[in-house]
Amino acid sequence: MANIIKQGFQEKLIELAVEELLTTKSISIYAMKCRKYGQVLSSIREVGLIEAPVVAPIKKGKGYLLLDGHLRIMALKELGVERVSCLISTDDETYTYNKYINRLSAIQEHRMIMKAIQSGVSEEKLARALNLDISTIRNKKCLLEGICPEAVDLLKDKVVPEPVFRVLKKMKAPRQINAAMLMNDQNKFTSSYAKALLDATPANQLVNKGKPKKETPAILARQVRLEEESLALSMEIGSLKEQYGTAMIDMTSMQAYLKSMLGNEAVAKYLREFHGPIHDKFKQIAELDFFRLKNME
Repeated sequence: MANIIKQGFQEKLIELAVEELLTTKSISIYAMKCRKYGQVLSSIREVGLIEAPVVAPIKKGKGYLLLDGHLRIMALKELGVERVSCLISTDDETYTYNKYINRLSAIQEHRMIMKAIQSGVSEEKLARALNLDISTIRNKKCLLEGICPEAVDLLKDKVVPEPVFRVLKKMKAPRQINAAMLMNDQNKFTSSYAKALLDATPANQLVNKGKPKKETPAILARQVRLEEESLALSMEIGSLKEQYGTAMIDMTSMQAYLKSMLGNEAVAKYLREFHGPIHDKFKQIAELDFFRLKNME
């Protein structure tokens, strides 16, 4: 009989009185002064509640336990909202659901803002909803101007600070792609690393040839050579990673076969009696913890 997956939430929302929800954790007064609370408050004030709080019925008694959405409930109380639609959980385990959500990258945030503007939302309303200065909204709106599509695709799901994009805009498209590949390969997305790449960029790969550099041609040539070697090494490492993944699959399959073979007592006894060293080596491989070894690297 197939296993039945338990439904985690009821299909319909239920409207409850805000004051009647029993909180599962205390929120300090300092939380109301933090930026996150300000954004929640501004968002609800401008566009209403987007994400419903999660509650669970109290097993012994009447009422509902608030599992997730404490800041939202605080904001609703401050705004004088008396009732709220809630998502009913079938489990009363109290953990923060949002910690399992991947936060928006800078590029994803830019696309969200652009979509809202194209849908008719004004920059002023967006600024109020996100509790940001309108200048910040405009900077986020212009984030990708001057960045080639290939570089955007390479960085679209990475946590890249906005100053990095300002650095990339000083480079021509082929150099932007090269820099994005280097950042991905090295897993470095800091503005200081981007500036280091900019400093090593030849003038003919810069927009408007950049500012004159004090370095001698010999120093620049050495910087370019070192960077090319770094890129070649990164590509080689990437290739080795792919080969390593395939080898791990082969090793895991082989280990499973050896475990099965040694689990046959007749085969194991034969190997012990007539091929002791082979038996010992097979046993050693069968007992290896490949997952632990992989994580140690």
